[in-house]
Amino acid sequence: MSTVKEKILVLDFGGQYNQLIARRVRDHNVYAEIKPYTASLDEIKAENYKGIIFTGGPNSVYDMESPHYDKAILELGIPVLGICYGSQLITWMRDGKVETAEKPEYGKIEMTVDKKNSVLFKDVPDSVVWMSHTDYISVTPNGFEITAHSDNCPCAAMENADEKIYAVQFHPEVTHTEYGKQILKNFIFDVCGCKGDWKMESFIETTTKALREKIGDKKVVLGLSGGVDSSVAAALLSKAVGNQLTCVFVDQGLMRKDEGDFVEKTFTSLFDMKFVRVNCGEEFVSKLKGVTDPEEKRKIIGTEFYNVFWNKIREEAEGGFFAQGTIYPDCIESGKGDADKIKTHHNKVKMPDDIKFDDVVEPLCDLFKDEVRKVGELLGIPKELVWRQPFPGPGLGVRIIGEITMDKIKVLQEADAVFRDEIAKSGIEHELSQFFAVLPDVKTVGVMGDHRTYDHLIAIRAVTTDDFMTADFARIPYDVLSRVASRIINECPNVNRVVYDITSKPPGTIEWE
Repeated sequence: MSTVKEKILVLDFGGQYNQLIARRVRDHNVYAEIKPYTASLDEIKAENYKGIIFTGGPNSVYDMESPHYDKAILELGIPVLGICYGSQLITWMRDGKVETAEKPEYGKIEMTVDKKNSVLFKDVPDSVVWMSHTDYISVTPNGFEITAHSDNCPCAAMENADEKIYAVQFHPEVTHTEYGKQILKNFIFDVCGCKGDWKMESFIETTTKALREKIGDKKVVLGLSGGVDSSVAAALLSKAVGNQLTCVFVDQGLMRKDEGDFVEKTFTSLFDMKFVRVNCGEEFVSKLKGVTDPEEKRKIIGTEFYNVFWNKIREEAEGGFFAQGTIYPDCIESGKGDADKIKTHHNKVKMPDDIKFDDVVEPLCDLFKDEVRKVGELLGIPKELVWRQPFPGPGLGVRIIGEITMDKIKVLQEADAVFRDEIAKSGIEHELSQFFAVLPDVKTVGVMGDHRTYDHLIAIRAVTTDDFMTADFARIPYDVLSRVASRIINECPNVNRVVYDITSKPPGTIEWE
């Protein structure tokens, strides 16, 4: 439900940095949205974009099986910036020539700016850029002039300033390009004429207004998981329509220590809404009795959650609207418009056929995760919830190896709480991407006092990562690890040993199951 007036289009040709480009534009307080190259020209015309950015892509533009686009897009009078494959596509559209390079360029390359008065290169000196290409522009189209080069790339950038069409062979969106932020800023403001007035405060104001207009005096039901996205969606809806909102919170007994109580207290004390909590931990554990296979556990937990949630929704639904905490990457990854479907995201919930709502509202569907967190802070949600770490859908069910029992849940909750408390006290929490405790299906011999014990082993895991695709174990100081182990053994019942997982990803995964 976009309410944005000033927009930049990121037209995606299969590049790995499509979301990063949009994020970099938004860093300048200008809204950017991503559409696949299959979006129609009429669709693009209708949106009144201030500018268009063609992304990179893995293909060769002279291969007619590669993504192409209607050449008329360059005749709309909308400024265009082509990046990598996008620059080659502009060349192809305007009858220039693209060929395979004798020497491909990858990584950091020294670029020389040839046209010092180019609007795109204002305040950009000769500097390092990030290249990743095997093809190059060998002949520029008529009306274009080369504005930058490197030793192995005669056309590192070109432009047709009169038509406001610009192209760069390198990637200004990545941090390795020293002046990439400045180049994008020049395009956004000096070429496209944007004002930069898209801020989180204005987002909250315009979105709550739009929600009020859409919802009117009808009811809204939201599934509140306690995660960042659904929590911020709940706060935003509460601000918009108050007690017309009902939040259904299913506590399946597999959350961290006191987390269910914390969520309930937060939303009942800070926000005007109807809060419905379903406590069903014992039912979940009974369904899991005797089950040890990880995938079977996940399936049981997911199915039971789905059933409990929708049964409660049936009780609460009175027509009106169903709300979801869908954020922008969910929309892209789940397939939007004519885009190929990459995956179905957990925030995009399939509704049972017998439940009918007037419509679905997704108040956060225009935002990336860090923008959602900013909104949450501005709405007064506690820091512990806004900056909540990634937490698996099945909860502690995938951090207890083997059969899940109420006793094991209690042991893990206590150990995990100690670990999180010590990390917070140590001041290194902000350096870690994710950290948690695991209860393996292992017991070990120990000596406590004068007695031999045979009790649980607790494994602790902490990683650092930029993208969660790869990760390294965190180098937690030994004195912190020592305090964690000592406290877990002394404060948690039936634990006599603590180990630290130093496996990277790959070959391991971040979670254990």
